[in-house]
Amino acid sequence: MGIKIEGWDCMSGLQCCGNLSPQPHYPSMARVEAKKVLEEGSEAKVVFSVMGMTCAACAGSVEKAVKRLPGIRQAVVDVLNDKAQVLYYPQMVNEERIREAIEDAGFEAKVMEEDSNDTSTQICRIHVRGMTCTSCSSTIESALQSLRGVHKARVALATKEAEVRYDPKIVTHNQLMEAIQDTGFEVVLISTREHISKIELKIDGIKNEQSMNAIEHSLHALPGVETIDIYADINKVAITYKPYMTGPRTFIEVIESSGSGCFKAVIFPNDAGKEAQRQKEINRYFKLFIWSLAFTIPVFLTSMVLMYIPGVKRVLDIKVVNMLDIGLLLRCEFATPVQFIIGRRFYVGAYKALRKGSANMDVLIALGTNAAYFYSLYVVERAAFSRHFKGSDFFETSSMLISFILLGKYLEVLAKGKTSQAIAKLMDLTPGTATLLTQDDEGNVVCEQQIDSRLIQKDDVIKVVPGAKVASDGFVIWGQSHVNESMITGEARPVAKRKGDMVIGGTVNENGVLHVKVSRVGSESALSQIVRLVESAQMAKAPVQKFADHISKYFVPLVIVLSLSTWLSWFLARKLHAYPKSWIPSSMNSFELALQFGISVMVIACPCALGLATPTAVMVGTGVGATQGVLIKGGKH
Repeated sequence: MGIKIEGWDCMSGLQCCGNLSPQPHYPSMARVEAKKVLEEGSEAKVVFSVMGMTCAACAGSVEKAVKRLPGIRQAVVDVLNDKAQVLYYPQMVNEERIREAIEDAGFEAKVMEEDSNDTSTQICRIHVRGMTCTSCSSTIESALQSLRGVHKARVALATKEAEVRYDPKIVTHNQLMEAIQDTGFEVVLISTREHISKIELKIDGIKNEQSMNAIEHSLHALPGVETIDIYADINKVAITYKPYMTGPRTFIEVIESSGSGCFKAVIFPNDAGKEAQRQKEINRYFKLFIWSLAFTIPVFLTSMVLMYIPGVKRVLDIKVVNMLDIGLLLRCEFATPVQFIIGRRFYVGAYKALRKGSANMDVLIALGTNAAYFYSLYVVERAAFSRHFKGSDFFETSSMLISFILLGKYLEVLAKGKTSQAIAKLMDLTPGTATLLTQDDEGNVVCEQQIDSRLIQKDDVIKVVPGAKVASDGFVIWGQSHVNESMITGEARPVAKRKGDMVIGGTVNENGVLHVKVSRVGSESALSQIVRLVESAQMAKAPVQKFADHISKYFVPLVIVLSLSTWLSWFLARKLHAYPKSWIPSSMNSFELALQFGISVMVIACPCALGLATPTAVMVGTGVGATQGVLIKGGKH
C-alpha cells in the first residue's frame, strides 16, 4: 500500500502537465564529460568540403557519422554549398578523425582553409513586385550589378525574387532594396543571410512608444538576434536570428517578462504570406479582365456583328452630328474606360521603364493601343466636323487587345500559383504542433505540453507518438520505433530508429514512442534545405533562358523600329504607285492602310512568351520533381 501511495503522490505532483508517458531517465554522463572538457580547454571549429552529397538524406548521413564521434559539440551540413561545419573539443577528437568519419559514410572530405572572402560574403533574397517581362528582370539585374560590393545578382521573373551575393562591409541590404526601388519596382525583404531564421510576433498590451522601445532594447540584448523591425501601427515585431543560438520561445519569454506581465506575445497570423499575395494578384487580374470584357463586347458587336443585321444597322447608322453616327459614338464611349482606366497599369509600367531608359512589354502595349485609339479618336473628330468624311475606326483593336492581354496575365499568374504549390506541399509536411518535454537536472521527464512547432528551439526534447510526424530534425535519446522516410529518401520501407539515430522533420513515426532531442531548426532543417534547393533551381537560369533574356533587351526597340518602318514603307509605296489602288478597301485611304499594318506589327510582337516559357517550365519541372523525390540543383544541364 505504501508503494501505491508513493506512486500516487508522484503522479499528482505532475497532474498539471497533462498527458504523461512512463518517465524515462536519461544518463547525465555526457553532460559531466562536456563540463570537464570545457574546463580543460576551449572548443575548435573546422569546415570541410564534402563532395558527393545530392540531397538532405546525404547531409543527414554525414551529420550522423560526425556526431557519433566523442567530443563533437555541433555539426551543421550545408548540402547546397557542399560544406560541413563542425564544432569539437580538440582534447577528445581531431580534424583527421572527423574527416575519416565522413569518408567512412561514403563521401569525399577535405579541410577548407579559412577564407575572409567567404565570411564577408552574404546572400540577400528580395521579393520584387511589378515585373511583367524579362526586360524588367534584366533592368533590375543591371542595376544591382552596377553597385560596388555586389558579387552576383540573379532575378527570377517566374518566382519574382532577386538573390544577391554581396559584401556587407561595402554595401548593405537596404542599399540593394533602394537600387531596385529606383528602377520603379516594389520590394519586400525575405532574408539577409544564409542560416538565418525570421519570425513575426504580435504583441498585445502596447500602450505607447516607450513600451515598444523597452521591448526592442530587451530583444537586442539577446545573443543571436540579428535585426529587429518594429511595426507599431499593427503591434508587430519581425526578428531575424541565428537559430542555433536563440529561438522564438526565448523572445516570447523576454517580451512577456519585460512589461511586468502586461505584455502578451504570440506568433503573428500568417495571413499576408506569399500565398495570400498570389491569390490577391489572381483576383485583381480576374476583375480587370471581367470589367474589360464587359466594355469590349459592345465595341466588338457594334463593329463586327450588329452592322450586318439590317434593322440594327439602320439604328447604328443614325447620324448624331454631320457624319458622326450612333455606332461610332458608342464604340468611342465603351473603348475609353478600357483604354485609360482598366489599361492604366500598362501606362504606369511603360512610364517606369522609359524613365530608366529601357523598354518592356508595357511600352509595346501602350504604343500599339494608343496608336489605334487616338487614330480612332481622330476619325470621330473628323466625322463630327465634316459632312463628307468617311473613315474606319480601330476602337475594337485597342479594347480587344487590352482584354486579351489581361486574360493572358490572369492565366499566367494562375499557372505560377499552381507551380509553386509543390514547395507549399513540402512545407506542409511538418506538423502544426509538437509535444515539448521538460526535464529535471537528472534527465527525468517532469512535464509535457503542446506547443506550436514554430516555437521549437535547438536542444529541445520533443515526444513523437505512433502515427505522428516528427516536428524537427534531431536524434533519438529514448525509445525505439520505425520511421517512414520516403518523403526524403524515396525508400518505402520504414527505417528502424533507436537511441542515437538521426530523425528528419516531416517523416512519419510508424510504431513506438520516441523522445527526440532537436539538433536543427528553422533554415538549418533538412526540409528547409530541400525547399532552398528547389528555390535555388527555380532561380537559376538555363542557357536558353539566358539567351532569351539577352534577346529581349533589344527586342522591344527592334519591334518599334520595324513597326514604324512598316507604316512608312506601305505609305511611301502607295505614293510611288508600287501597288494597285484596288488593294485599298473602299472605306480606307493609303495612310489608314499603312497605319493598320504598322499597328499590327507592334501589337502582335511581345517578348512575354519568349521570356516566360523557359522559367515557367523550370518552375513546373523542379516543383513536380521535388514532390517525387527528384531534386535539381541548377538549370545548366
